[in-house]
Amino acid sequence: MSIEIHPAVASCLRGFEVPDRLGFGTVMAPVMFRARCQDGCWSTGELVPYGPLALDPAAKVLHYAQSCFEGMKAYRTRDGGVSLFRPERNAARMAHSAERLCMPPVPESLFMEGVRTVTAYCANLVPASSGESLYLRPFLLGTQPDLSVSASASYEFYVIASPSEAYHAGNMRLWVEREDSRAAVGGTGDSKVGGNYAASLLSIARLKKRGYDQSLWLNPGNRRTVDELSGMNFFAVIDGELHTPALSGSILEGVTRDSLITLARELGYTVRELDIDIEELLARVRDGSCSEAFACGTAAIVSPISVLGDDNGEYLLSSVPGPVAVCLREALLDIQEGRAEDRFGWMRPVEVVDINDQ
Repeated sequence: MSIEIHPAVASCLRGFEVPDRLGFGTVMAPVMFRARCQDGCWSTGELVPYGPLALDPAAKVLHYAQSCFEGMKAYRTRDGGVSLFRPERNAARMAHSAERLCMPPVPESLFMEGVRTVTAYCANLVPASSGESLYLRPFLLGTQPDLSVSASASYEFYVIASPSEAYHAGNMRLWVEREDSRAAVGGTGDSKVGGNYAASLLSIARLKKRGYDQSLWLNPGNRRTVDELSGMNFFAVIDGELHTPALSGSILEGVTRDSLITLARELGYTVRELDIDIEELLARVRDGSCSEAFACGTAAIVSPISVLGDDNGEYLLSSVPGPVAVCLREALLDIQEGRAEDRFGWMRPVEVVDINDQ
């Protein structure tokens, strides 16, 4: 698949300086990938200077939320190269999200060309410190300008990038959310769509006033079993076994979640994907049989949990960060950053483009 490179791309990259403090998702790379779809036909992809989007005020995405996205990373490896982590999984998940919102899935070849091209041209922006990365955000939106409640006939696909630190690298305090739900049964909980995150913001605003960091969401059907955090999957170590909520249709199937389960089993841990009753979990934390808990996601990698709280009080984890969380984080980063053999075939090296030759 051919890609059109805008003449200003090289000068945008040469003039860009990465600040000393990155934060997460606040420093944007100066270029982006774009492709358009009209009536099911996709255009050639373009690499263009980063800038505002031109949307008609009646665009479907602004009124009916026809939009989905992905989060993924490119890592600096020990040999100085740059590699993407399991990008095919992100392409497949984005296709699932698009289909749920009645949008045309981005062809895998176009998705891969987009993330590879942005990474290849932004290779000098990939941080070298362990745990840091070039965070990539592919997204798809409906652009047809009319107010009828129907699927758009036109779409735009973008890939933007941000050299970033790990998101929420500290120990998290979670509030058990018993009042609201982030997604309904039969809804979009297993898709990566903006509405799920918008639905979580009120809960987060409330819990921050209580001194907590993130919501621990319960299953919207029974309001009793654990689902996930607003943007991360949940794990608990109970009686030495690693427990994580089974995928239920209201939980996003995390790429990091799947990778940690694979790694944990290889390292000899017993992993159980099952319903986790919130009252039993809190009792286990209280009596110490739940020794540690952590959240995981592309942005966060692995984030230890120090406290679970609700209206009845606080439940403190006895081991923070716990040995299982530390072990799994290091094992995953060792593969992503090239210190360990890529024995699962997860990494996709990217051929770097020298912008001085452009």
